[in-house]
Amino acid sequence: MTEPRHLLITGASSGIGQVAAQRLEQDGHRLTLICRDQERADEALAWVGPGTTVLLADLADLAAVDRVCQALLERGKPLDGLVLNAGLQYAGHRQPRWSVQGFELTLAVNHLAHQLMLMRLLPLLLGSAQPRLVITASEVHNPASGGGRVGRPAGLGELDGLRSTPVGAMLDGSSRFDADKAYKDSKLCNLLMGLEASRRHPDLPVICWSPGLVIPRDAGGFFRNSRQANPLGQALFGFIARDLLRITESVERAGEHLQQLVLNPDGPGFVYWSNTLLGPGQHRFEAVSPSAEASSAAKAERLWVLGQERIDAALSA
Repeated sequence: MTEPRHLLITGASSGIGQVAAQRLEQDGHRLTLICRDQERADEALAWVGPGTTVLLADLADLAAVDRVCQALLERGKPLDGLVLNAGLQYAGHRQPRWSVQGFELTLAVNHLAHQLMLMRLLPLLLGSAQPRLVITASEVHNPASGGGRVGRPAGLGELDGLRSTPVGAMLDGSSRFDADKAYKDSKLCNLLMGLEASRRHPDLPVICWSPGLVIPRDAGGFFRNSRQANPLGQALFGFIARDLLRITESVERAGEHLQQLVLNPDGPGFVYWSNTLLGPGQHRFEAVSPSAEASSAAKAERLWVLGQERIDAALSA
């Protein structure tokens, strides 16, 4: 059995994160779970044991994320694993939504909140003898992938949307708002964040990964925001993709993959794992190369610096 570790996980109150967290807890690991609000925390508390701590922080509010990070720093307990797994998508909505600090909501939750958490908690992570950073991305970051070819492709341009004041709804600064593209762009940001974290801390194992297309049968979890905009269309899409074409991955199997990555003994450096679709009902979980844009060290550094500037400005306002 693997030696017990202290793991912080976002997005563990449902879906992939919940499956992974439950399995990790059953293996005897100590968990700190970040939940959006008390309702989500209560859902998590229905299954957590005495070795698990649940803290509240809405990832749409950078100030709340900063407070929970400060509380963890004051406790001073090293983190053996930082698992940035929470994600939001509201494809189908025609107008952008905004975070507390005025960022487009997908960017705020999927990327900026996680960059803030990573920047703040790095001392705890680097204080571990066996640290690991695991970031849940998506194959849709890659315009050449199956999901990445559907709709408008991911692409950050020169990050003019992040440079502008106020920050634009789209990161390239020129595209009309598209909630699906905003999600793809946020997943591209996740990979670039991992790449830059690895460059800044060469001894830190950094694992980004794509779980594949996971569509649960219930109406909650990751797709709840998209279902609000088009419940019939989302239900039909889920039925076709999951039950007819069989191109989806189960929540349980994806959660197992996340558990494996958290405990994987691979050494330092950056790696990207993808749950590649081979055919109906068939996937291969393997280390692959991310897209060309996701592999750009220059863009990764620019995104990190601009993100840090925006985060600092928002918190000091």
